[in-house]
Amino acid sequence: MDEVGVQIIEAGSAIASDGEMRAIHLIVKEKLDAEICSFARALTADIDAVIQSEAQSIHLVVPTSPAHIHAKLHRSEDAVLEMAVDAVQYAKDHGLIVELSAEDATRSDRQYLTQVFKAGVDAGADRLCACDTVGILTPARSQRFYAELSSAFQVPVSVHCHDDFGMAVANSIAGLLGGAREVHATINGLGERAGNASLEEIVMTLFSLYQVKLPLKTPLFASTARLVAKLTGVPIPANKAIVGENAFTHEAGIHTHGVRAAPLTYEPIAPELVGVTRRFTAGKLSGTHGIQAFLEETDLEPTEEQLREVVHRVKALGDKGKKVTDVDVYTLTEAIMGLPPLRPIQLEELTVMTGNKITPTAAVRINVEGALLTEAAVGIGPVDAAINAINKAVGRATDITLDEYRVKAITGGTDALVEVAVLLKRGHRRVSSVGAHGDIVMASVEAMLSGMNVLMANPTKNGTNANTRHPKTPS
Repeated sequence: MDEVGVQIIEAGSAIASDGEMRAIHLIVKEKLDAEICSFARALTADIDAVIQSEAQSIHLVVPTSPAHIHAKLHRSEDAVLEMAVDAVQYAKDHGLIVELSAEDATRSDRQYLTQVFKAGVDAGADRLCACDTVGILTPARSQRFYAELSSAFQVPVSVHCHDDFGMAVANSIAGLLGGAREVHATINGLGERAGNASLEEIVMTLFSLYQVKLPLKTPLFASTARLVAKLTGVPIPANKAIVGENAFTHEAGIHTHGVRAAPLTYEPIAPELVGVTRRFTAGKLSGTHGIQAFLEETDLEPTEEQLREVVHRVKALGDKGKKVTDVDVYTLTEAIMGLPPLRPIQLEELTVMTGNKITPTAAVRINVEGALLTEAAVGIGPVDAAINAINKAVGRATDITLDEYRVKAITGGTDALVEVAVLLKRGHRRVSSVGAHGDIVMASVEAMLSGMNVLMANPTKNGTNANTRHPKTPS
């Protein structure tokens, strides 16, 4: 996040656990450009934990709505006001930058909210934050709400929105238009319940629709989003704006035709701006242009008649409810052209060892264009170990990387057939592939190798030298 250019990073809550405390302390020791902040309640113990973590600032949260004050804390408004003032003063006395945050501010009495903020500023608060804790704002209300608060105080006011009604980003933008000078956001929109406002969506909206350029490195958005998804175990929805797998993927015939002629016809921003590449995929909505665009990246050059047959077969598969992968299109085209399958990468041997008190380990021998490569690797499980071993072996001969991995059981029971879907990348190309097997390890290996073979099919177009296959005369 620091490399991306985020200016303030709330690194956690120091009071939450010893591990959280150590994590914040380690982040502070990195000497990042960003200000490192810790969340805290208006309690002395919480503030002491922040001090101990050596964070530079504190996000000091006090409840201001009747529901939170009475039902949750069982306190009076006066008692909470006193808590807020005492906490701000204590934090300032210990050298912390203080952002005083009103929890459930959008359901609070406006006069009381203003009273708490005024007392907090008088006690030394450096910034104020009004939280839309349950996401009840609308863009119009958000702009008015933050405009009134921002005009009432000299210190910066922050907008903090939740996505319970799917409007966190819109409300955050409206709050900034109203005068808020700071916005709270998360990578991929992660957060409690339906999440918080998405950083990448806010930044690209400001840049593209309001011509406001922030000092952030937007080409790092996609890689950062994938890293966060991997570390948190929360996958990025395929249709997620800006960084989702489908954000710059085109299937429908009119879309692929338009994008190939002029990208701006169906893309509001250039994909390179956020660190991704445009991708054409096949399905029942695909037309000749989309499938041709995919095949142009491979070694296959079908005739017009053969291409029409490929399109017909792909649509037929889609009508049957099958999700057509890039490997499916490639294999279909090979068959229609009458070509023998060309598989530069072949699995010769795979051994996986796992069990109680045994680190999952996999050994693999792979034939890559005639060269036998042997590698071993460990992982958090047998699947991870097998994929790591394959990546190490193939990585010695190629630059193919695994972008995404998903698994699902097709049938029920202990003998379930497992389907694994992967998205692989080589250079600017990304290829989808699926493997199905009763053994999840073999399903994963099958998916990986199938996709790798398509990416290896025409190394000339990936930067190395190789012969190109041509179609036979159609019968």
